[in-house]
Amino acid sequence: MSLADPALEAGVGATGELPRAGFDHLHRMTTPLGIWEHAAFTTPRTEHGFCTDDNARALIVVCRASGADATTSRLATIYLRFLLAAATTDGRFHNRRHADGRWLDRTGSDDSQGRALWALGVGSRLGPEPWMRARSSERLRVAAERFASPHLRANAFAAIGASEFLTAQRDRDVEALLRRTSSVITRAFAARSPWPETRLTYDNARLPEALLAAGVALHDNAMVELGLDRLRWLVAVETRDTHFSFTPVGGWAEGEPRPGFDQQPVEAAAMADACARAWRITGERSWLEHTQRAARWFLGDNDLARALYDPVTGGCADGLGEGHINLNNGAESTLAALSALQTASSA
Repeated sequence: MSLADPALEAGVGATGELPRAGFDHLHRMTTPLGIWEHAAFTTPRTEHGFCTDDNARALIVVCRASGADATTSRLATIYLRFLLAAATTDGRFHNRRHADGRWLDRTGSDDSQGRALWALGVGSRLGPEPWMRARSSERLRVAAERFASPHLRANAFAAIGASEFLTAQRDRDVEALLRRTSSVITRAFAARSPWPETRLTYDNARLPEALLAAGVALHDNAMVELGLDRLRWLVAVETRDTHFSFTPVGGWAEGEPRPGFDQQPVEAAAMADACARAWRITGERSWLEHTQRAARWFLGDNDLARALYDPVTGGCADGLGEGHINLNNGAESTLAALSALQTASSA
């Protein structure tokens, strides 16, 4: 990916058929231990090691890939084994891992705990091999009993994972996890409207998405309606003209200027997932259009009219800056693009 590439600068692909979610860069970023966190352009920066956050994201993406084959199974095996190795004796997870395989923390952040549970929930339902589904289910059950966090996004990630698990099987501890985590989010939305925080921050659409997922799994129509209402509000706030203009990395509050920069790929991926879930629940075509629009943000349907995703390499730029794009293709951004393209293509 290069600033000199006229196709990327012009945002070719912002209209027309969506490109496939290509895994070439994902392979480049992956070793037998896991997926590297950062890259300099398309070259992995091995000195920064690995993290549970990105290996959880990677497991979700490869489990979602349609038509599982030997390549998909190999990648899923690597990412799942990373999460299983990250599990601690107290039922939580490490997050930071050195290039040589040593764990660098005692316990990871609450967000990393939630993302691990999310990935295990997906693995329990969509793992490409029976042993993966069994091990994911087993580890999720153990972690479900111990998960507790005051942080909204950590609860959202865990709730989405629990709802994935409960789509295919029932378990008392996992259902209790879903009730706890969704209650944290519901109470926060009830306490402050239209958004539970004074500022939009990161992975914003995951909060209403978690309400939608939990509401369906728990047969709670009020929770579903709350999720739809707050997602409509977020779509309106993050729409500029006919494209998404996402909350910048520093956050946004009413009265602050827009567009803001840097905009992060995870916002577009979260929006695509949330709107696709709303589409599946309601059948309202507007949600499908929002899903497609979130994916096209990666292709140039954004504030700079410039593409971040490279369909040739399968890599994605790390951010949309003010007048430029960050050309490093790290794991988080690449996985966000692949996730959004998968979601929009299957919606």
